[in-house]
Amino acid sequence: MILNEAVLGIDIGTSSVKVIAVSKEGEVLAKVSEGLDIIQLQSGCNEQQPDEWFEATKSCIRQILSASALSDIYIRGLSLSGQMHSLVVLDSTNKPLRNAILWNDTRSTHQCTTIEQQFGDYILSNPVLEGFTLTKLLWIKDNEPNNWNKIATFLLPKDYVRFKLTGKINMEYSDASSTLLLDPKQKSWSKTTGSQFRIHDIYPSLVSSGDFIGYVESSLAKSLGLTGEVAVFAGGGDNACGALGAGVIKSNDTLCSIGTSGTLLTCESGEGKTYRHNLHYFNHVVEDKSYVMGVTLAAGDSLNWLKKHVFPGLTFNQILSLASNSTIGSEGLLFAPYLSGERTPHGDSQIRGSFIGLSTLHTNADIARSVIEGITYSLYETLVHLREQGKDITHITSIGGGARNDFWLQLQADIFNAKVSKLKYEEGPCMGAAMLAIVGLSWYESLEDVVDQFIVYDRTFLPNEVHHERYVKYFEIYQEVYRQTRPITARLLELSL
Repeated sequence: MILNEAVLGIDIGTSSVKVIAVSKEGEVLAKVSEGLDIIQLQSGCNEQQPDEWFEATKSCIRQILSASALSDIYIRGLSLSGQMHSLVVLDSTNKPLRNAILWNDTRSTHQCTTIEQQFGDYILSNPVLEGFTLTKLLWIKDNEPNNWNKIATFLLPKDYVRFKLTGKINMEYSDASSTLLLDPKQKSWSKTTGSQFRIHDIYPSLVSSGDFIGYVESSLAKSLGLTGEVAVFAGGGDNACGALGAGVIKSNDTLCSIGTSGTLLTCESGEGKTYRHNLHYFNHVVEDKSYVMGVTLAAGDSLNWLKKHVFPGLTFNQILSLASNSTIGSEGLLFAPYLSGERTPHGDSQIRGSFIGLSTLHTNADIARSVIEGITYSLYETLVHLREQGKDITHITSIGGGARNDFWLQLQADIFNAKVSKLKYEEGPCMGAAMLAIVGLSWYESLEDVVDQFIVYDRTFLPNEVHHERYVKYFEIYQEVYRQTRPITARLLELSL
């Protein structure tokens, strides 16, 4: 006898695939993850095998179904989130022609220049940057003509895994809006852009994030241990699903997410508005909502670097505890987190990180704090530009690594000059995907109803105005670091190639 029902939320990340099982009441019944490999053929080139995502997804589903908490629970549906921008190209038999080119791949600088010559530095409400899918398609066109001539369609990561689960090929709007090929006003593929670059007849059909796509194919479901029909819903890009999973769905709701990269995004109604300073404008998974977002490419990754190369014997919590022993401004030490280039506001894949002001007087605590402050300053740059362009942001929900430590949360509140809340239960994009499946199954009438039921804040940190004023003085100097170090790091990069 089936006592309860649940859904699966699946996130196809860059470093791992994660799956959670969620009850109707929002309880996370079980969760598992499986690591992924990144293929780096040379500097700036980052790829993955698409079928590795699918194999990891199957493994996670099998593991999660073996959890004792799911012994008497029927999985009724699932939905997916995934890394955005990363390009999968399929041939006429729907098999990948090559490895996926990832969002953090920077080999397409020449193609960005070509696009800018035709359209300027913004296209379809977004800046022209190496991370976006169009530039990767054009790189294949220019460098792999044999593969280019065989492309039947292209997908993004979670859409590929959904295809492998259901046999249905399509792409949903929140991910499609991140390709530089979707017209956000018409919610259709841009004929102008496609014609300009001779991209024809390879576009997948478009669906909404909450749309029912089909069922997990019966033979696959049986092999995974799923019983009965399991409905599959379209899902969304990881940032959109992460926002939904944190309850960020209304105009001016704002999210700070610190993972490998860092994002600061805020919701709004309307469509097709163009923001400057390399801010991105994408469709939300919530109907008739969009979000504008800035990205720090090496947010948590800067902390990973610090742990690996400077404090290899310490845990992340120990590093943060060490940082709390320094003072605001890290005793005059600034860190620019440009280890992988920078997205917002500079859009520069060639800039590199730096410590400024280092002296014999600086301690390990100062070095640790300067890295935490530098990451947060980079995210604050996004917030400053959003406020300058009319956004009224006074409350921010923080998730990811930056939300697991009270010292860093208070530092965010002080630098951002906004209330910062952390969630009592945080599952990131997986939860957003699960919510889409839950509404798709009509367990709740709307995503708003699910958010009201599922989202609970654990604690809110209030900004200290005196601290904020002190941080602003350092931040103003931090903003000079990019301009002053850009020519120096460019010359160093040339010598190292």
